Amino acid sequence: NKVMDSDEGYNYDFDEDECSEDSGAEEPGEDTLELGEDEVELVDPAEAGGERDEGLETGGSGHGTGQEEEDYRFEVLTAEQILQHMVECIREVNEVIQNPATITRILLSHFNWDREKLMERYFDGNVDKLFSECHVINPCKKSRTRLMSTRSAAQDLPCQICYLNYPNSYFTGLECGHKFCLQCWGDYLTTKIIEEGVGQTISCPAHSCDILVDDNTCNRLLKWCPAPDCHHVVKVQYPDAKPVRCKCGRQFCFNCGENWHDPVKCKWLRKWIKKCDDDSETSNWIAANTKECPKCHVTIEKDGGCNHMVCRNQSCKAEFCWVCLGPWEPHGSAWYNCNRYNEDDAKAARDAQERSRAMLQRYLFYCNRYMNHMQSLRFEHKLYAGVKAKMEEMQQHNMSWIEVQFLKKAVDVLCQCRSTLMFTYVFAFYLKKNNQSIIFENNQADLENCTETLSGYLERDISQDSLQDIKQKVQDKYRYCESRRRVLLQHVHEGYEKDQWEYIED
Repeated sequence: NKVMDSDEGYNYDFDEDECSEDSGAEEPGEDTLELGEDEVELVDPAEAGGERDEGLETGGSGHGTGQEEEDYRFEVLTAEQILQHMVECIREVNEVIQNPATITRILLSHFNWDREKLMERYFDGNVDKLFSECHVINPCKKSRTRLMSTRSAAQDLPCQICYLNYPNSYFTGLECGHKFCLQCWGDYLTTKIIEEGVGQTISCPAHSCDILVDDNTCNRLLKWCPAPDCHHVVKVQYPDAKPVRCKCGRQFCFNCGENWHDPVKCKWLRKWIKKCDDDSETSNWIAANTKECPKCHVTIEKDGGCNHMVCRNQSCKAEFCWVCLGPWEPHGSAWYNCNRYNEDDAKAARDAQERSRAMLQRYLFYCNRYMNHMQSLRFEHKLYAGVKAKMEEMQQHNMSWIEVQFLKKAVDVLCQCRSTLMFTYVFAFYLKKNNQSIIFENNQADLENCTETLSGYLERDISQDSLQDIKQKVQDKYRYCESRRRVLLQHVHEGYEKDQWEYIED
């Protein structure tokens, strides 16, 4: 395994086949059963002097041929089939009880993978007793107060096993609240699994704590590469929201598995992705063709010429005017002039409608810019081919290979700036306005302007200007882009450390 260091000192390495083992030792013969130091040889009954009972058949009851055999069905499973059976059991149980898969695995293990027995106990009215017997914390209840939750994340803390001081990020623990350093956790789990042979019932290392270790705790230092058709595993020294790069070239956030998304945090990126999946396809159409019911706020489409609207929501059935959104009753049954714009009901309805549309327009503003930089980033990746051809042309004009590397460097910087700008719009969408947010937006504007200028140089000017002019302009601009990107990210991270950012809860 080759150890690699990222720019931020976040060490990790790769395990291509984490679960596979190469055994160099010879396996015992097929007819030999090992029992400690003694070996028992399995001898064919016919060779031992007796005769094989012809009435014995696989799946039979052992009676002779003259007796009716009992139909006793069975099957032999491989390791892969057993694993598939366990996964299927967990899935079927979770369709009903909806617990984390690792918790369901512990519950099923307690009942020897008897789904019916587990379901019977789960719904007998005493769930807390069941979880206590299985030595896990009920995920439906709030976790106990973490022992170190009141301490500063930046403060060094002593591990209660080795008594060495580490940052809070270097600690991990179970839902019981006991935390220990990752080195002690690794040694503890290794001892339990390798030396003691315990796998399914490893308890918390804290004294007198019987809470069992879940699967996620064992796997926190490993993460599969999210790239399609990549089978590498990235292993880190401690879990954190840091960038890692796989051998296949994919760079991703170790914490959430998404593409590296500095400066936005994983929490807000997950909310943004979910919002885009829910809203982006229909938001533009909704904004142009629909209005909201002034009573229940259900989105309504006008499918006829009449302005007398009746909400189809069964619990609402409100009647209102499509033009002014006020109640229909004051308009009368005859044809009307919708001149009641100053009435309280109509004004309140319009205000609510305007607030809703303003929220939608705000989302579309940030979404369009986010998607625009994402599309530009895809095009910038295609720019490498054109730059490669230009580099080869430059080498034919008495420029060395080293001298033309500035073009590749410029495209690398351009892609980094595009990616950063893309995620700054996610960060800005959830950001409340204050003095720090204004500084952030100014930094964002500076980075965006110089990024567009650099993109123009690389896409157009490199085929028109002289070689020396190209080199000077491109180098100056990509160095400026690098500095503006660095300033923006430093300001955001300084705000995280000083807790200066305020967020809008979506």
